[in-house]
Amino acid sequence: MHPLQSRLIAGSLLLAVGLSVQAKALNLIGPWEIHSLDPSSSSGILFTRLQVAETLVDADNAGTLKPGLASRWQASSDQLSWRFTLRDGARFHDGSTVSAANVVAALEKARKKPGMLENAPISAIRADGKDVVVQLSKPFAPLPAVFAHTHTQVLAPASYAADGSVKSIIGSGPYRISQLQQPQRVSVQAFAGWQGKKPAITEVGYQAIGRAESRTLMAESGQADIAFGLDPVSITRLQVSPRVSIVSATLPRAIQIKFNAGHKWLNTPAMRLAISQSLNRQAIATALLRDPQMAATQLFPPSMKAWHQPALPALAYQPEQARRSFAAQGWKPDADGQLVRNGERLALTLRTYPDRPELPLIATALQEQLRQAGMAVQVKVGNASEIPAGHKDGTLELALYARNYALVPDPLVTLLGDFTDDGADWGVMKWQNAVLSQQLAALGLGGLKPALAAAARLKVATILQQELPVLPVAWYRQSAAVNKALRGVSLDPQERSYRLSDMSWGR
Repeated sequence: MHPLQSRLIAGSLLLAVGLSVQAKALNLIGPWEIHSLDPSSSSGILFTRLQVAETLVDADNAGTLKPGLASRWQASSDQLSWRFTLRDGARFHDGSTVSAANVVAALEKARKKPGMLENAPISAIRADGKDVVVQLSKPFAPLPAVFAHTHTQVLAPASYAADGSVKSIIGSGPYRISQLQQPQRVSVQAFAGWQGKKPAITEVGYQAIGRAESRTLMAESGQADIAFGLDPVSITRLQVSPRVSIVSATLPRAIQIKFNAGHKWLNTPAMRLAISQSLNRQAIATALLRDPQMAATQLFPPSMKAWHQPALPALAYQPEQARRSFAAQGWKPDADGQLVRNGERLALTLRTYPDRPELPLIATALQEQLRQAGMAVQVKVGNASEIPAGHKDGTLELALYARNYALVPDPLVTLLGDFTDDGADWGVMKWQNAVLSQQLAALGLGGLKPALAAAARLKVATILQQELPVLPVAWYRQSAAVNKALRGVSLDPQERSYRLSDMSWGR
């Protein structure tokens, strides 16, 4: 055979191998089931993470806003009108145009449902040419960040049924849905009409796997290329696997205990502090999370740089002080060491859920630590929805959950929902503080000089540390097991995207 022919054949084979590698489907697994297609549901975030649906505004690792469907935005001089200019040429996956009218229609549907838009003083949203104009009843500085929240994802008109419910997900991102089997599976394909860089990986499948142990085994065996929601023991085990690497990111998230602050035993800061003093957070972070640096000394983790307060007196394990605090409130141990007051045992129920596999483990550790302090705690592991349901009907006593304070890139929006007016579903319960509300409101109006804004954030953090309407236990580091053949994998600290379009298969 002629040498030139040999080189051509070899080159063709290499090209074919390269193309077949890039064409290989990517398999993702995680604990999150798809219970609803509605962007306002907890399942809705999966469609932005899979880069199927877009929001007007996006954010980088640090939470700095950047263009999404809107290429730019600007406020009027009185801060009561915001204009979002749409990206030229954007199309939905069904070929229809992403017009300002279509965006307004999607956002108006979102406004009618519970979500982050409730926290913004929006009086009207209208289309003006290729601009989306948002009118406010009062200035609201973090408004652009609100339009980065998953509840505001923009879907095509054909996504909605006649009654306004979501019947399909037709977005405008680099991937489109090719198959959906609720609640377990969704498959996506690269969208040929995407204006940006074409994804190297064109086929992606996501499967919800309930048990952390099963996710670990699938990652080890190669059945999954990326596995999310790993427990700390599995992470340690997978760190020595020849097949996978562990990729991590510290998140603006806290594992915390929510109190029913209206409960007759939990309605004073002194009682909540005594419970805090009974918790050995360092032991929990070291033994269960395998990450001592994640022991929480205050609510806001260091990853929330503007809100974390290094000078704030740290929450600490002080069992002797806790015993004195309980005694000062009339709680005395009986012969079995159980705290009793007026003939009643100090017994409470703690609810949590297994979607994040470390939560039931931490709940069990908390149960034992509080037992040693004289509290009887019953742990109930159920569906995550039971916590907001218990908040609404008043039956919740204690809850352990992981709260993301960057649901929108500016934490202020989440804080306004969680810590004012008796809180949102995942916020404070039967607790209010006028000074804290005033400080958050002032930050929301904007216009504060940097020193005054920093002072307001310090005041907020100080009140939360003193009053403890929620009790921080640990900060949060997200980890995933990744096939070593994958390139370009990184975790988004804002948890907005899996960044599939940045990935490729190595050769």
